[in-house]
Amino acid sequence: MLRRNARARAGAAARPRGLSLVELMVGIAVGLFVVAAAAMLVSTQLHENRRVMLETQLQQDLRAAADIITRELRRAGHWPEAVQFVWAEGGVAPVDNPFATVDLDPDHPEQVGYTYKPTSGNGPYGYKQQGNVLKTLLGAGGWQELTDGNTLRITGFSVTPRYRTAPDLPVVLVPCSKLCPDGSTDCWPRRTLTVRELLVDIQGEAVTDPAVKRSLSSVVRLRNDLVSAAAPAACPA
Repeated sequence: MLRRNARARAGAAARPRGLSLVELMVGIAVGLFVVAAAAMLVSTQLHENRRVMLETQLQQDLRAAADIITRELRRAGHWPEAVQFVWAEGGVAPVDNPFATVDLDPDHPEQVGYTYKPTSGNGPYGYKQQGNVLKTLLGAGGWQELTDGNTLRITGFSVTPRYRTAPDLPVVLVPCSKLCPDGSTDCWPRRTLTVRELLVDIQGEAVTDPAVKRSLSSVVRLRNDLVSAAAPAACPA
């Protein structure tokens, strides 16, 4: 009998009794730490992913605006009747390019105006920063928004001229059919060639996260160099 009771007590002591309250609380605390660390990792990854998406969108929007501006600025001064500027014997007097001027104000570099001769209409055209958006001038259509102010905030826009002219470039002498009264060529017309480049700078930031900022610069070489008349402007009669 005594042996049976001892065996029963030993079996009861050997049976599992489950977790104590302290062990349960420790387990819950460790689990909470693991869950918190996983949640922080997921939150960080989502934040970085959102930031990368904003940076990509911002860069694409700035690049799209810069591509449009540079492509259009290259057309400034285009004149399909430029042959009228070339003197020919027996022809009419040379005519200056009426679309040659590019309007740039050093005190207001955030705006540029220009004209060119397209298939229909002559402009004027231009770009400017107004508030936090870029706007484009489309002739009779007036000023229209080029960038979306709901996603992109323009913080800076400027167009700076980079012109090269004499003495870097030579003055071209236009031959005439007659010599000057003194028998020289001093009175023959002269033309000055100016190579024109424009530096376009754009800065912007994301509307939803101002910490995401980008800037972009582009150099535009105008296809139509500026040829201007220097005195004297016409051949001797």
